Amino acid sequence: MSNRIHDFIAIGLGPFNLGLACLTDPIESLDGLFLEREAAFDWHPGLLLEDASLQTPFLADLVTLADPTSRFSFLNYLKAEGRLYNFYIRENFFLLRNEYNRYCQWVTTQLDTLCFGRHVERIDYDDDAGCYEVLARDTLSGEPQRYRCRKLVLGTGTEPMIPACCRDARDRLVHSADYLEHKAALQAKSSITLVGSGQSAAEIYLDLLEEQEAHGYTLDWVTRSPRFFPLEYGKLTLEMTSPDYIDYFHALPETTRDRLMREQKGLYKGINLDLINAIYDRLYARSLDGPVNTHLLTCAALENCHFDPAHHRFELSFSHTEQETYFDHRTEGLILATGYAPRRPEFLAPIEHRIQRDAAGRYAVGRYYSVDANAEIFVQNAELHTHGLVAPDLGMACYRNACIIRELAGREIYPVERGFTFQDFGAPDNARFTPRLESPRASA
Repeated sequence: MSNRIHDFIAIGLGPFNLGLACLTDPIESLDGLFLEREAAFDWHPGLLLEDASLQTPFLADLVTLADPTSRFSFLNYLKAEGRLYNFYIRENFFLLRNEYNRYCQWVTTQLDTLCFGRHVERIDYDDDAGCYEVLARDTLSGEPQRYRCRKLVLGTGTEPMIPACCRDARDRLVHSADYLEHKAALQAKSSITLVGSGQSAAEIYLDLLEEQEAHGYTLDWVTRSPRFFPLEYGKLTLEMTSPDYIDYFHALPETTRDRLMREQKGLYKGINLDLINAIYDRLYARSLDGPVNTHLLTCAALENCHFDPAHHRFELSFSHTEQETYFDHRTEGLILATGYAPRRPEFLAPIEHRIQRDAAGRYAVGRYYSVDANAEIFVQNAELHTHGLVAPDLGMACYRNACIIRELAGREIYPVERGFTFQDFGAPDNARFTPRLESPRASA
């Protein structure tokens, strides 16, 4: 066990910390290490459907928006794989999710700062040395590992969110995160109900709809949302994924930020419009032969969930949020596309006193992603409530990493464009916004 003190250690290796590994790799003055519990990189394997695509363009790769010359760019990956012209001819900016996963896996083979198979169990702070001590365990050998660092970057991600009424049936149902693993077993049932909305739910519904006739199951899709709403992708809306909007959002009162996040779900949780249209077109084509054995229901909030082992089925109760009525539903297979919740790692317990939290127990994330008073602990994708809809956006990962790297290195290495939005998000400067009272011609 080495006494070497790294400048930083990053824990968890999803796309955000992997991008940080890429961008810190050429910085000789910065000594970092990345610890990941899994044996290899695999991004949402339960949702790697053949035709599923990202909702951000390929420029939102691990590095390009911070360093377009980086050898870790997606275009360089394509060139190395001999697929650059295929991608060019395809003329589609949106990567297949499988392709993005393979790109990230390609990147991991070129970095020597990544340590897979390291399960972090505890982090302490050594006051005498002025550093953090990270205790981990090798997941293959079981051997303990000890690392030391000046700063931490937490990229521990999120975990599937299961509604409270479903937790007793957790072992019987399937969360969308594990869909592919359980797909065959689901299709062997006489009925499947999908609860939830958003991109993942729509992808799963279309996948099951395409194969419904071959298996003969009833397929239902139920959501609490008032409609199957598309992801808003207008260019002026996209300006909200900018440092300028983060400045504005972060400065708002906490109650206002929380309200906005409830109101802005369509800006980051919607469904690709092409996918919505593909679902409708498929239903239309199937309806030529008669009614399709499926139901799509909105405004339906799941209230109760019980698994009946005698009949091998779920007994579900819903409330209709607009009609204020209740109804029951039975299904053999249940898929929850209910999203994800922030993970609260147990290994932080010994240094919890160093972490700042808000009244709701969430990280009190500073403007530049620190969660402690000394700017030593940073978070990735744990700041939705403080920085707004850009937190989970792959397109803003390079910006966040550029900010974190500036804090780690003490100097700006990757300059960030600012002031490029055409709109103002806050109240305008009166001196600049006050209109002329007379035309230039009249004054002449």
